[in-house]
Order: sequence, then structure tokens, then C-alpha cells
Amino acid sequence: MKLNLPNKLTMLRCVLVPVFLALITLPENLYVACIGGAAIFGIASFTDMLDGKIARSRGLITDFGKFMDPLADKLMVFGAMLGILCRFDAIRPWFVWAAFIVIFRELAVTSMRLVVAGKSGEVIAAKMIGKVKTCTQIAAILLILLEPAWQSVLPTGNVVSYVMMAAMSLVTVISGVDYLKSYWKYIQP
Repeated sequence: MKLNLPNKLTMLRCVLVPVFLALITLPENLYVACIGGAAIFGIASFTDMLDGKIARSRGLITDFGKFMDPLADKLMVFGAMLGILCRFDAIRPWFVWAAFIVIFRELAVTSMRLVVAGKSGEVIAAKMIGKVKTCTQIAAILLILLEPAWQSVLPTGNVVSYVMMAAMSLVTVISGVDYLKSYWKYIQP
């Protein structure tokens, strides 16, 4: 099967996840791990925005892309959260809860999409709150990864990480509740 450009970008995002995980977990040097991991995660995040924009503007939307793009997004975010949990002892107790909230929401909304598609044939398009949620998650992950790199210049403790975890968790919950309210009629018995 020949992949178009948006689908190649989606597959690149999938390939970058293990590269990110290697960078965040293997180097002993915290700065190499954090800056390298943030760079790879940033590139992967950029492909997320780019593939959809190209697909819509050039009429290159495919069934493969509809399936793989959200899967690649989840791999990217879940991989980043696992890497952060492995690397950062100081924030781990709180980040476990933030990661749980994000993973639960993603799996619940994906399940809801399947139920709605099965019952009504309707494909649930991403809502604006879902896009805000994704941007908040990406920003939180990037800032959490980068906070240790600026600690020697601007000692903030882990304040930025805690604030971003709270913001990410809150927007994730709001987004999940919004999807649940919108599609509740399909999951009621």
C-alpha cells in the first residue's frame, strides 16, 4: 500500500514514540534526556497538526488516516507519560494521577466513538474542546520535560510541572464530560 504524505507523517509519529522513550529513559544525563526527549516529542506533535491540515486542504483523507491518526496521537501521549513516570521521581506520585485521568479519558472516548459508530453509523468528529485538550496535553508534557533544563538558571522547584499537570487533568476531564454528555443517548441501555 502506498501512503500519501499525511499518512506518512502519521506513521513518522508512531516511529518517533520509541525514539522518544529511548531518549527520555536511557541517557544518564538529565539534560540530554529532557532536551532530546522534548525535541522529539515536539517534532511528533508538529506532525500531528501537519498531517490533518495537509489531508484536509489537499483532499487526502483516507480510512487508513482516520484509523491511524488518533491511534498515533494516543501512542504519542501515552508514551510520553510513561517516559515521564520513568524519569522524574519528584513528580511521580502526582503524575500517576494525571496520567490515569488522561489514559482513562482517551480510552473512554475511544470506546464511546465505537459504540456511537456501531449504533448510528455516525463518526464522532473531534470537537473544539478535544483540540484544546490535545494542545494542553502537549504543552504540559513539553513543559514538564523542559523544567529540569532551566532549573539551574531559574529555580522553580517543580511548580511549572504541577501547574501543567493540574491544567492538563482539568481540561481532560472537561473534554471527557463534554463527549459523554453529547453522546450519552447512544450508551444508555
